[in-house]
This record gives sequence, structure tokens and C-alpha cells, in this order.
Amino acid sequence: MTTSTAPAGQGAPPKGRPIQWESIKLPAWLTGLIGGAAIIILWWMVATLYVTSTGAHPIPTPLEVVMSYIDSGWEYYWRNFSVTLAEAGIGYVWGNGIALFLAGLVLVIPRLEGVITQLAIITYCIPIVAVGILAIVLIKPPAAGEPSGTAVLLAALSVFFTTVVGALLGLKSADKSSLDLIAVYGGSRFTQLVKVRLIAALPAILSALQIAVPAAFLGAVLGEFFGKIESGVGIAMILAQQNSNAPLVWALALASGAVALLGFMLLGLVARAIAPWSKGK
Repeated sequence: MTTSTAPAGQGAPPKGRPIQWESIKLPAWLTGLIGGAAIIILWWMVATLYVTSTGAHPIPTPLEVVMSYIDSGWEYYWRNFSVTLAEAGIGYVWGNGIALFLAGLVLVIPRLEGVITQLAIITYCIPIVAVGILAIVLIKPPAAGEPSGTAVLLAALSVFFTTVVGALLGLKSADKSSLDLIAVYGGSRFTQLVKVRLIAALPAILSALQIAVPAAFLGAVLGEFFGKIESGVGIAMILAQQNSNAPLVWALALASGAVALLGFMLLGLVARAIAPWSKGK
């Protein structure tokens, strides 16, 4: 009696290849949509299930937040956000302008690097709340609807350190051979700064300026928490909290995040248009 053995793989049912999940790539918009839906569902569950000892629901549901937007109206948000955006914008210009000037000064006068670096570190290490307490005493309160000097100062401080460090790292990344070429032809440090270093540092500077957008907005909102103002996102949050209006507090917080994210994305588009080589292909 002979037994024939079939070659391996013959006569056996074909086995399906396992799905390589890591090779499946979803579109970016679909991934964002799934993530957003998951966050909303989780938020709704927590808001429904979390109850304090008094039986209250301190976390509003997404529907309650949406209704808060409708009840408050566009005029309410425009009145408060326009003031905060003005404060953040002024602080953004001043903080980044001084930071870029000092970073450029270091390249012209290298001996100042230690002083300017220490100054940037000090502004970063000092609690911004302590600065706000001093500023509210020293700076004159604004008129109705005008930007707060305290909020402008905190917005400027919030962006100073990041921009100084980013600009210095970018300015020092210039090609040494190009710098030597300018020096051979009798060019000064200022010529090296303008002709070579600024171009080389452009991607790093733009990245620092992009990060500074939400930082400036956060600093402005924090500055408004110290009071002596009549309008702004910070004072609006305080009033909503005092009135136990949790949906409005959440609505203001989410709107603030959306505004900061929008500014970050817009400056990212500007950076890509100015220095497309910094983003790769």
C-alpha cells in the first residue's frame, strides 16, 4: 500500500493573508473626524455620568455649550474677543520685535549673548502671575473697551523667550563657508547678518513666531484675569463663573482655543509661503 504525499501547499485550502493594519492609511480629514467624534462622545458621557455630592452636573454637555453660543449671540463674543485679540496682537508685536532685535544684536556684538540669554531665561522663570500682580499696580487701568496694559505686557512676556531662543539658534545655523566668504571680501558682521544669517534663520524664526501666536493670546487672557477692565475674554470667564454659568465658561474656553489654533494655522501658511523649503516636500 503506497501513500502519496502531495507537495506542501497543494490540496490544502488557501489561507488568507493577515490584514496589515499598519499599512492602512486613512485620509487626514477622516482621521480628524473620527477623533473629534470620539472626543465629543467621551465628553458627553463624562458630563452625563459625573455628578457631585449635591447632585449637580458641573460639566455641561456639548449641546448645552452649543446653546450657550446661540443664547449669547455674536455681539457678545465680538465685544470680548476683539479686545483680547487687540491685546494679544500688540503684545505679540512688541515681544517678538524686541526678541528679534536682541537676537540680531548678539550676532553683531557677540559679547552681549550671555546678558541677553540670561534676560530671556529670567523672563521665562519668573511666574507670570507675579508679573501680573505688579503690573496691575503700576500700569494705569484702560478706558472702557480699550486694551489692558497688563494683558499686553503678559502677552509680550509669553512670547519673548521662545522667539529669542529660536532666533539665536537659527542665526547661528548659517553656513560657515558663506560667512567666511563675506569676511574675506571685507564684509562686516552686520553684512553677514543681513546677507546670510537671516536667510538661514528664516525657518527657525518663522517656527518661533508661529508658536508665539497661541502663547500671546493665552498671556492676554491671563492678564485680563487681574481685573480693572470692562470687556475681554478673561473678565467674561470670571463673570460667567461667578454666575455659575458653566456652559458659557466652557463656550468661552473652547472659542479661545479655536481662535488660538486658527492664528497658529494662518501663520503656518504664511511661513510655508515665505520659506517653503523649511517644510520639506
